[in-house]
Amino acid sequence: MPLENLDKTHSEPNLSMADDDTHRDFVSMRNKRKRCDELSDLREEMKELFADWSERQNELFTNWSERQSEQLKKLFPILTNIQSANASIENSIAFLAEQNTEFNKRIEQLEIELKKKNEYIAIIEDRLEGVQRNSRKTCLEIKNVPTDAQVSRDELINMMSTLANTLNTNFKKDDIKDIYKTKGTSERKSVIVELNSTIARDEILKSAKTYNLRNKTNKLTAKHLGIKKSPDTPIFIGENLTPKASRLFFLARDLKKTKGYIFCWTSYGRVFVRKDEKSPIIQIHSEAQIQKLVSD
Repeated sequence: MPLENLDKTHSEPNLSMADDDTHRDFVSMRNKRKRCDELSDLREEMKELFADWSERQNELFTNWSERQSEQLKKLFPILTNIQSANASIENSIAFLAEQNTEFNKRIEQLEIELKKKNEYIAIIEDRLEGVQRNSRKTCLEIKNVPTDAQVSRDELINMMSTLANTLNTNFKKDDIKDIYKTKGTSERKSVIVELNSTIARDEILKSAKTYNLRNKTNKLTAKHLGIKKSPDTPIFIGENLTPKASRLFFLARDLKKTKGYIFCWTSYGRVFVRKDEKSPIIQIHSEAQIQKLVSD
């Protein structure tokens, strides 16, 4: 083989390998520098962005703080007024609470005084009732009498005498201490007869009750008083009760109807009821007592 060819053959592979190595080193060095530059640029850009962001945030915060300060400056007088108003309200509430406490104490005191006065009034009313009842203990009352407006005292005495004869009692005109008819616009009046003794009164009351029991179909009427006008008008003879006792007797009779009480009567100006023969006798003292009996 010629020497020229031999050299040529051996030189080409070496040149190729040399070129490849040189190329690779060059590319590697160039890429490495490029990447470093890019990272450096990116860092710088990030720093700039962060700096801008921080500056923007600081600016926003500063603006917000200034606005808040302005708002607080405006609100401060309002808050001061509110605090002042609240303090005034608290003082007013404290004053009203104190006044309320004083009023409550005063009301309690007045209630105690009112209770004592009511108790005293009740005692006085009971005493007055006793005096009135005692003053009527010899009186009887003839109810539902059809009399003329100008009936005389003698005519009333004659009525009483006629009734006493009908009842077959020992009555005498001298037993009458006083007699009169009640006032009013009604054609039927009550005749009040005051006798000289409770014994005489009780005798007539007992005789009238016995007569009506024996003559259930022909009970006492106006004709038994000698009255010719409306002679069949029924008359009722009983005690001359005080206004309070009359009211209680009226309510007791209503209690008898509504609650089934068998007995209801008066004795010496007092009102009594009884449920039946086996029940205890109840004396009626007040309307409240009757209301309680109705609700039981």
